[in-house]
Amino acid sequence: MRVVLLTHDYLRRPGDLSGAPLSTLASALKRRGISVRVVTPSGEGGEIEVDGVPVARVRVGRSVRDRLSSDHKVAAALRSPVGWLALRRLRRAMRAVLRDEIAAGADVLHAHSWLPAGLAAPSGVPLVVTVYGADGSLLQRSRVARSLARPLLQRASIVTAVSREVGNWVQAAVGRFVDTPYIHPMPADTRGYPWTRGGGGAVVISRLAPSKRVDLALDTVALLASSGHGFPLTIVGDGPERGALEQRASRLGISSLVRFVGATSGAEARTYLERADVMLFTAREDGVALATIEALACGVPVVASWDSGAAVSIVPESGPGRLTLPSPEALADSVLDLQGDPDRLAMGRLVGESWRARLAPDHVAGLCEGWYRNALAR
Repeated sequence: MRVVLLTHDYLRRPGDLSGAPLSTLASALKRRGISVRVVTPSGEGGEIEVDGVPVARVRVGRSVRDRLSSDHKVAAALRSPVGWLALRRLRRAMRAVLRDEIAAGADVLHAHSWLPAGLAAPSGVPLVVTVYGADGSLLQRSRVARSLARPLLQRASIVTAVSREVGNWVQAAVGRFVDTPYIHPMPADTRGYPWTRGGGGAVVISRLAPSKRVDLALDTVALLASSGHGFPLTIVGDGPERGALEQRASRLGISSLVRFVGATSGAEARTYLERADVMLFTAREDGVALATIEALACGVPVVASWDSGAAVSIVPESGPGRLTLPSPEALADSVLDLQGDPDRLAMGRLVGESWRARLAPDHVAGLCEGWYRNALAR
């Protein structure tokens, strides 16, 4: 079987952080005997090999790459005539290379995100489209996005989603039901993940934006402190709300308990999970809740809100997790409840082992192979 992965975000060289999950998947697919190629935009044309996987680089101009270099910019492109032009140029360039891949014998195309990768997919071979958090949430917010996505996601042989929440967004937006066998996060190499020892207090790993509601975590720590529980909080991440959050911590009188680390790589962020007693996940309607998966995979108990989106189907309601109302009082009660459970870290490790097995590259590659065979059978 010959599979072509389409993405706007892939490793440029071994060890690159960008696109690491897809590189992990590509290598695992190869181990299963599947011929894998990757098509991705680049400032340079031609073909290279990254970690043994052939990568066809689609040459596009700097202006196009700059406008489509992140999920945020891809979404913004739909609101700008210049952005539309960049999307058209990228689609045309990628489609030309993909037609060559089809002519050379590709059996299945697997687009990672419907925008922009999926839109570039030509007809002629079965198409699998995986919808992620960023392109999935765009379906909620933009009528233009829904009109673009509908014909693509309706004609795709298989549509998959990285969470049940994202699958629900797809169904609501374009009428395509994503069944349970096609819902799964992308793989992660968890061999370097630490197991928490506890003792470091609470941690938040999040972009500091309004929808993440990190102020709730600050209010929770303040409430705990007022009742005699000096529970430290480490906030990993950066964003437009950082200044306001630092001021809020000062006003609440908890600056000595709160540490703002700033933006880090994924591996660096996980070092803060090694001493974490609990993760506070306060985001609203997050489609992926990746931070909760990483925390649980490190054995860190998680407290999340009922309106947090994907976290509701990830975080256990007992053992190493709690689901609660999005209020400081409810969050604080859940933190104290967890801290009072002597088995929380032992239970956390059991749940973590389960997540590590679920995220294992060879396991996810096996699921993907099943998707591809189902696509070929349609």
